Amino acid sequence: MDNKSGKHENYELLNLLGYGLAKFDNDLIKEFDFNTKQSFYDFFVDKGLVKTASTVKNRMDLFDPYFDNGRKGWWQKADAYKHRKILIDSLFGDENVKTYANIIKLFLNEKYNIKEFFGEVKPITRTRFNKLQQTGLEAEQFFITNFNTIEVFHNGVIADARLYGDGYDFQVDVGEKAFLVEVKGIKKDKGKFRLTENEHSKASEYTNDYFIAAVMDLENNPTFKIINNPLASLKFTERITKSKQSKEFHLASDITL
Repeated sequence: MDNKSGKHENYELLNLLGYGLAKFDNDLIKEFDFNTKQSFYDFFVDKGLVKTASTVKNRMDLFDPYFDNGRKGWWQKADAYKHRKILIDSLFGDENVKTYANIIKLFLNEKYNIKEFFGEVKPITRTRFNKLQQTGLEAEQFFITNFNTIEVFHNGVIADARLYGDGYDFQVDVGEKAFLVEVKGIKKDKGKFRLTENEHSKASEYTNDYFIAAVMDLENNPTFKIINNPLASLKFTERITKSKQSKEFHLASDITL
């Protein structure tokens, strides 16, 4: 069930399960009316979502190092999975075991048509649930956590501008300088991204103070590729979107790490 990149086809579900088991332990499986973790694991095997029970257990092991549950888990891989833990934290970190279990039940119902379990979720939780599978949010959370590791932004102060929709995601103030940053998530170690008309306009206006922070290889080992003044350093092709009759600017060729 792994694809060629090594990512399991049910990656998002496994991460929800691993996080929940590491955080809530046996209290989580009780929300599904199971008495043992083994029977909980076997349920996903029976449904054809994983080949072996150890696939679910291994995902719990990956999240164990982040929680005080008495298990070390795969502490050697803690850095590799940190950004995934941060993403789930940002969406569902305040949920209790019951409401978190309901999120998994929603996932099983809507994505896999598995209706054995029922759990209500609030509208805001459903909105966050929809965000879970979007590459952009994962990349943005990675940037928020790690922007200070980027040389040009070192010792900077970040301000979140995503709600304003003004052509950039973040402003990073370094001393007297204010840099605008648009974050793009790319699943593999190479790929393309597009700029909206608003993003293109801001990049044109701020030139050397405008950056693309491409988070590359999100599926495996997220790594920054920082592009300063993207309109000067990259080639874009202009397209008109039919639905909104607005312009988009698509990268002409892949960027690579």
